[in-house]
Amino acid sequence: MVALAVVVLSGCSAADTEALKNLAMPDRDATTTSHYVFDLWRWGWVAAMATGVVVWGLIFYACFAFRRRSDDEIPIQTRYNLPLEIFYTIAPVIMVVVFFFHTVNAQNALLEEVDDPDHTIAVVGQQWQWTFNYTEEDAVDAPNVFEVGTAQYVPTLYLPVGETVEFQLRSPDVIHNFWITGFLIKMDVVPGRVNSFQVTPMKEGDYVGKCAELCGVSHSRMLFNVKVVSPEEYDAELQRLEEKGNTSDAPLFGGAEAYTQAGLDDAESEEGESE
Repeated sequence: MVALAVVVLSGCSAADTEALKNLAMPDRDATTTSHYVFDLWRWGWVAAMATGVVVWGLIFYACFAFRRRSDDEIPIQTRYNLPLEIFYTIAPVIMVVVFFFHTVNAQNALLEEVDDPDHTIAVVGQQWQWTFNYTEEDAVDAPNVFEVGTAQYVPTLYLPVGETVEFQLRSPDVIHNFWITGFLIKMDVVPGRVNSFQVTPMKEGDYVGKCAELCGVSHSRMLFNVKVVSPEEYDAELQRLEEKGNTSDAPLFGGAEAYTQAGLDDAESEEGESE
């Protein structure tokens, strides 16, 4: 078995080997909180395999111990077994409670926020791309510099390594989902409300971002790149955007302020009239 595993793994690339080692999860050290999801995933697999071993063992034991004998005698038919019924009722409940406990702990750790993050980025998900608004930055003169994606242009989100970033998520149209896959966290982008979470990237490098909500006909176009760079490179990128003319007095969405949810006021007034 070990020899077979070695042969199989030898035919895999370094990325495939890493994926197998992580049970198809990205690296656990991309941010200060990634390990919470990674550990939950890993131990979830351990629990699932342990449960599978027990269930398979009981199945094979029952098949062998209670098989029909050569004398053609029918095995004893047990209609009720109170201890067994109590076991297969209580055991799943205990498993669900344990999973729920660890899931809530991981979720609370992921969503914990500091009062004064180093950077605040207003992310706008729209049909069908992303706008990244870098707000309150000392590296530029404008109160906001931004990067806008289009159907022909995939934007790149820059993040400084070792510094806490708060993402404020907005949408002017439909529900999207902001997901940087390597960070092991994602969150819905909902019209009419602002969702937020914070991360502290710990490794410089390139990551992939996408929309994780089936948001409409061009959902597959909602891709973006992520670069985690040094703070100096991060400031240089903001200066480049400022020199490029991507500046405004407030975060933008397609030429309109991102803080204004397009069509929301009209929809609310129509609901009020109908009532």
